Amino acid sequence: MFWPGTLVGVIAGWALASIPGAMLGALLGQVLDRRLKQRTWAGLFDQLRGGPRVGDQELLFLLLGRLAKSRGRVIDAHIQQARAEMQRLQLDDKARRQAIDAFGRGKLGGELLDAGLHQRHGQEATAEGLIQACWRMAWAGGAPNAAQKNLLLQWGDSLGLSRSRVLALSAGAEPPKPPAKPRESYTAALRLLGVTLESEPEEIKRAYRKLISQNHPDKLEGLGASPERIAAATSRTREIQDAYLLVRQRRGFR
Repeated sequence: MFWPGTLVGVIAGWALASIPGAMLGALLGQVLDRRLKQRTWAGLFDQLRGGPRVGDQELLFLLLGRLAKSRGRVIDAHIQQARAEMQRLQLDDKARRQAIDAFGRGKLGGELLDAGLHQRHGQEATAEGLIQACWRMAWAGGAPNAAQKNLLLQWGDSLGLSRSRVLALSAGAEPPKPPAKPRESYTAALRLLGVTLESEPEEIKRAYRKLISQNHPDKLEGLGASPERIAAATSRTREIQDAYLLVRQRRGFR
């Protein structure tokens, strides 16, 4: 059986006072090992840094469970979304059972969830993957409510992501809408841009640039807008960009 604290005590004690020091160091190190209940270097270092290491998969499903419960109760759509994440990760039976357990524990939040977030502070790719999965869970039960958005912003801050980045990561999380008929879609795009069938390309371009300038989320964030308003602006900007792309393709200009 390996006791890292005991080994450190022996080495330090020997360096300070030879055999008597090593014996005293071993005794003190064993007390530390028993108190911390750690038998590996990694476990010891993680605990000394402020908590046990939380695995990526465990943290993901802790977050998903907490997010689902934030609506008041977990509904079938949340369960289905959790299963979809398990399928996306191609989890085997053992890993799926662990994910289900983490999802259940995550409903209560807690120190383990917070520790897992702080352990990944500054790990941009991992952080963005977690937030994207959380947005998918938030949309599973309908449009995200204020409590869910606030949780996502708090978690993003713990992970080292800006508010605008967290909100931007919501792109693609919303369930797809039924496709509109081509004629209706083109007419709606013109209406959204504030132009008509007879408008010239330059007029359409000016209208598009004006709308983007008015609704861009980065501009609103600089003015101290609320998270709800920034999220709405992000969605509006995406709609404007999609409408402009459609009109440009139909009219054949760049």
